[in-house]
Amino acid sequence: MGLFDFLFGNKTKKIQDFKSRGAIIVDVRSKGEYESGAIPGSKNIPLQTISSKIGEIKKWDKPVIACCASGVRSASAAGILKSNGIEAMNGGGWFSLSQKL
Repeated sequence: MGLFDFLFGNKTKKIQDFKSRGAIIVDVRSKGEYESGAIPGSKNIPLQTISSKIGEIKKWDKPVIACCASGVRSASAAGILKSNGIEAMNGGGWFSLSQKL
């Protein structure tokens, strides 16, 4: 186990666990950013609108992996989702996340 795994946990294992349970990938970048490249099958819900979509997201009844460009906005999104009772994690930047899926 490396230093980063010790400090931050093994994100790849958590991603695989979420994925095995049918996780939905939510990309919280702007529509324009999303359209310029994204993970196939992901849902685009920009960070500024995520709070208004909580009811819809809860209906999915699935864990959520949030991603964005670098991991900052997705960390905020995961926090909002968790505080509303949704099992969520920060998947980080969408491109690096796509390499782990």
